[in-house]
Amino acid sequence: MLFRILSILGLASLAFAGEPTLDTGNTSWMMTATALVMLMTPAGLALFYAGMTRTKNALNTTMMVFAAYALATVVWVFWGYSLAFGDDVAGIIGSLKHIFLNGIEYSDLESSGYPSYVFVAFQGTFAAITVAIASGSIIERTKFSTWLVFVILWGTFVYAPIAHMVWGGGFLYNAGALDFAGGTVVHMNGGLAGLVAALMIGKRKGYPKTQMMPSSIILTALGAALLWFGWFGFNAGSEFAADGVAGSAFLMTNFAAATAAVTWIILDYIKFGKPTLLGTASGAVAGLVAITPAAGFVGVIGALIIGIGGSVFGFFGVTVLKKIFKYDDSLDAFGVHFIAGLWGALATGLFALKDLAWAGSPLHDHGDRLGQMIVQLESVAVTIIFTAIMTAIVLKVSSLLTGGARVSEEAEVEGLDATIHGEKGFNL
Repeated sequence: MLFRILSILGLASLAFAGEPTLDTGNTSWMMTATALVMLMTPAGLALFYAGMTRTKNALNTTMMVFAAYALATVVWVFWGYSLAFGDDVAGIIGSLKHIFLNGIEYSDLESSGYPSYVFVAFQGTFAAITVAIASGSIIERTKFSTWLVFVILWGTFVYAPIAHMVWGGGFLYNAGALDFAGGTVVHMNGGLAGLVAALMIGKRKGYPKTQMMPSSIILTALGAALLWFGWFGFNAGSEFAADGVAGSAFLMTNFAAATAAVTWIILDYIKFGKPTLLGTASGAVAGLVAITPAAGFVGVIGALIIGIGGSVFGFFGVTVLKKIFKYDDSLDAFGVHFIAGLWGALATGLFALKDLAWAGSPLHDHGDRLGQMIVQLESVAVTIIFTAIMTAIVLKVSSLLTGGARVSEEAEVEGLDATIHGEKGFNL
């Protein structure tokens, strides 16, 4: 009996010494958050994009997003996770120590007491939606085979390094860069990749003179609502615990999105004289994008300003910037995700609350807001330069391996639903 008591006390002392124990509350929350983020891609983003696409390409657009989720998840488990969160190599990439999840057991726990396998799954949903975002810039003219190769290479050579630099122990992480849930890692990264790919593949036939009507704005609004719903897991889940910060991130996410949606309605009235459902849905998404890097770091005033700014800058990207430079960003992935994400990444440095954001930052003790802004600018600059160059290389290689990235003129005119998949999105 005495031995049993001493054994129990000994185990207790190990727990107090820092060994994590299973926390069922945190485990339940993180599994739920992972499921919410999963819903965002093959359901939310797919519908959001498909509704904006012409009827003859709606199924192909959905298929590009759906396939990206599946293929990126396979890549993530095979080697992507290890490259993003493995042992640091030169501050830029992780090692292949955990290839095929080698060395990670189902019983391993993260510091807040939930299984490491859940962390792998949660982070994998981020990798998948990031590359799927890029598809919105190149739909209606891209070979599906090229897209599949691009997803594999881009997830390996673009997403994984950026995730490691910012989140996985790389040099931006160590410098104190703040990105709560993916302003640089996800939205700037995916949005800029989309623009680079769109410029390389070229404009759709007839753009911008030919009117290209969306297949269903109702579907787009439904997709935006599912994205909004899933975003609670995206942002609040990034606290990795069911605690007060997660609760704050949950509220700020909802508040910023609502603020941005209302702001876009006002902007529609000012510019067009009419409020549009497409604009309202786009505004909500722009607000969600903007608050993502700041969700767990800011209070109500910060969320309000970030939400309004996300909508204003997103509106500018979609209605002004695109017309000035005349690029064919089909579904405004760059205008909404990159532009609003850029604003959010920088605004995080401006509005982050010291006690929430800087607790583990090397800038915390000095309360160095200027220093934080410099680090935020550095993380933005690194993301832009690295993503632009590496995306161009990856798309070029993908194009060479598949005999060109663009479909034939005949296929583009007929529509990719029929020519690539032999199906129709709508049998009207």
